[in-house]
Amino acid sequence: MATSKYFKHNVRSEQSLVESLVIESLQFYGQDLYYLPREIVNKDKVFLDDVPSRFGEAYKIEMYLDGNQFEGEGQLFQKFGIEIRDTATFVVSIKRWKELIGRKLTENNFRPREGDLIYLPMSNSIFEITKCNNYDPFFQLGQLPTYKLTCELFEYNDEDFDTNIANIDNIEADGAFQYKLTFGSGTSGYVVGETITQNFSTFSMKGEITRWSDSDRIMHVAHAGSTDGTFKEFGTTKLVTGGTSTVSATPILVEELQKIQNDAQNKIFDDFESDFLDFSESNPFGDMS
Repeated sequence: MATSKYFKHNVRSEQSLVESLVIESLQFYGQDLYYLPREIVNKDKVFLDDVPSRFGEAYKIEMYLDGNQFEGEGQLFQKFGIEIRDTATFVVSIKRWKELIGRKLTENNFRPREGDLIYLPMSNSIFEITKCNNYDPFFQLGQLPTYKLTCELFEYNDEDFDTNIANIDNIEADGAFQYKLTFGSGTSGYVVGETITQNFSTFSMKGEITRWSDSDRIMHVAHAGSTDGTFKEFGTTKLVTGGTSTVSATPILVEELQKIQNDAQNKIFDDFESDFLDFSESNPFGDMS
């Protein structure tokens, strides 16, 4: 037989009541997390990817960790070290999402986006959204009250974090490949976060300051690269100028800062291969002419 015509499952007053109860439950049993929308910097039109993504905003919102624990394969001991494959599912109210986050985004503000990040302060970890499911529960009372966000542990890949939240921005300072520039006495005034430029005859080197101290005059620079698109390094013969502070000084020492793995043997291998390998060309695997 057909459904009864005397009962309605999509009464607006009941929908509002259930939605309010869901929001109240998430605020009681959930946690305050931060949602980081991914900003596209240089989209690859072939692979539709954006490696140098930027995260400039962090929106605080309550979410519930479904299952109250991380899932996935956990920690795996691989040939090249430990690989952590934690996954998590977060539940967030659709109404609260639109109020606090969705309306502030310029694109795809109808739901959370795959590729965006969620920062969990309790474990000081970041998860990347891999799937957004808004059909669970499936049209309860004729509406969709929540999003379920399936996430996996985020692997840092030289992304730019400028959220003004120290614990989040420190991920960039700790994980990015960086150069260490040492300056002489009297140098001061550089600002953390500004872009520096070192001009040469045919190209310029640019990078972002992740650490600077007037006392030891040591600067850490991430996201470094040359304007001509080939591999270059900072030098000790040209001025380094800050884009915000306008301070200019010449470094007396330039080093690669290897903090990702403390027992890495980069320097040993580099000295060893110099006896029989020549990597002086800008493209050692291409045409040597």
